Amino acid sequence: MDYVSALVPPLVMAVLFILLVRTIVKSQGGANKAKEDAAVDAVLARAESARQQN
Repeated sequence: MDYVSALVPPLVMAVLFILLVRTIVKSQGGANKAKEDAAVDAVLARAESARQQN
């Protein structure tokens, strides 16, 4: 039974990692992409205007 207790933590971490990657991939594109692009554009525009004022 020692082998079971040795294998459980890596299996749990592997499952959590797969779920994390799946969530990241699913959140790319679609309606979220437009919101993310708009947020990035706003930040870049703000940084550009601040740089030009200095």
